[in-house]
Amino acid sequence: MLQGQVINNDELCEIFKCSTQGGMRRSYKTNTLVLVSNHVKSIYDDKWIENVLHYTGTGKIGDQSITFNQNHTLNNSNNNGVIVHLFEVFKEREYFYQGIVKLYADPYQDSQIDETETLRTVWMFPLKLIDNNPAEIDLELLNSVKEIKIKKARQISSETLKKIAENKPNRKPGKRKAESETFERDQNIVEYALRRASGLCELCENIAPFNKLDGTPFLEVHHIHYLRNGGVDSIDNVCALCPNCHRKMHALNIYTDVEKLKRKAELLLISY
Repeated sequence: MLQGQVINNDELCEIFKCSTQGGMRRSYKTNTLVLVSNHVKSIYDDKWIENVLHYTGTGKIGDQSITFNQNHTLNNSNNNGVIVHLFEVFKEREYFYQGIVKLYADPYQDSQIDETETLRTVWMFPLKLIDNNPAEIDLELLNSVKEIKIKKARQISSETLKKIAENKPNRKPGKRKAESETFERDQNIVEYALRRASGLCELCENIAPFNKLDGTPFLEVHHIHYLRNGGVDSIDNVCALCPNCHRKMHALNIYTDVEKLKRKAELLLISY
């Protein structure tokens, strides 16, 4: 398989002759161990740090044992001849192939919560790809995973969140490379929108919160119909907003606000 290839669960099981479920899938027919780091559904806290995936062992409830089931297989994978393949899930039913991995360092213990919101000890396996660095993941996919994790965090009790925070006072944040498309906006249209606003936010109609070093009011240019959704980079699709209103539009995109900005852009197009 090629790095970055996306397959479904049926295809994965057919290729590796392994179980249809689980994050660690041992196949004796192909002498492989398939690891699935599911960022959508899993309770486990896997993280990439400096091109090393810190992968959580198996065992959903209570303290994990390094001798349990496939934890034992993975722990001895550098010597037992088992080939370890890594997949990641960023979208349900889509398995993103990263490649063959090996243990990069000795496993270590960490604290995570289990399915019952009980803090427990887990085993973390530092894994590194043998041929390549981790493939870059589309930024929108990573952002969608972030939103899922935010929702999960909101469902955890305050008491449990406090325990998690207290047990990870100096933990390094996960870091990975992401790929994204960048729209090359016409700076003439940006400048037009700023001048048209004359220092006033076109949504809340308040004066810009401050002036930049060159003395011009600080406003941010926003596309009313998002470029990523097919909007055009034109003077009737842009507005100048204060930072608060700009964040509000991206967070809520309220229909009445959108319509207000559309009407204002059309009127100012005629009168400016």
